[in-house]
Amino acid sequence: MPKWTAFSQLGEFSFDVASVRQHWQRLHQGDAEPLPTDDALLAAWALFHNGEFERATEAGLRLGGPGLTVANKATCIYANYLEKKEKAKLDLFLEAAERAEQQIEADPACVNAWYWKAYALGRYSQGISVAKALAQGLGGQVKESLERVIRLQPHHADAHIALGTFHAEVIDKVGTLIGSMTYGAKKEVGLRLFQEGLRLHPRSAIGMIEYANGQVMLDGDRRMPEATRLYELAAASTPADATERLDVHMARAELNDD
Repeated sequence: MPKWTAFSQLGEFSFDVASVRQHWQRLHQGDAEPLPTDDALLAAWALFHNGEFERATEAGLRLGGPGLTVANKATCIYANYLEKKEKAKLDLFLEAAERAEQQIEADPACVNAWYWKAYALGRYSQGISVAKALAQGLGGQVKESLERVIRLQPHHADAHIALGTFHAEVIDKVGTLIGSMTYGAKKEVGLRLFQEGLRLHPRSAIGMIEYANGQVMLDGDRRMPEATRLYELAAASTPADATERLDVHMARAELNDD
């Protein structure tokens, strides 16, 4: 496997087993991952939160079982934010989705196996075009997986946000009528999901970004002032770990482009 591009601000975060355990609730407010009791698993999570995504993936794969959640999250975050080559990015999303499917087969109640399957297939779909992904039936898998997450864990903020994005993107690509009749996508449901996700995790920079994008997709340019406000809030937020730092960078870059 080619060496992954390093997170540019390695050293900004210096989590270890003890500090990850101490700050677990804040670090996992978005994905509701249960606090591990195994120090080796916590050490893998420390690598992830520090931005050492390749090492976190390797550690998670060595551990297997619940370690696959670390590996899948690290792979997906790396692919989404840092991998420059499109084919490599898409391949990484497919790898994570396949591993998550294996987790589901072993433990159908594993909440974040369903979530990372949905996330990986969702980002893969964006990469190949949402319209093409819908034609391949990937949209249904994303929607069903995220709905399963919310049934299993109603406080999963990230799943609410991701499902809101699904509704917004489908309506944006195929329109309200086809979106509703063919894919079950509804504007009011999408907006409610975004709002619930941010209620569960008010400090979520990525939640603010996705809600901003979703409002523009659903209501057009008249929502730009509110979208800009949300981007500004995301850009001004204080990141708790490397992933949140990448979210803040993304918000600031978008504002600077404007």
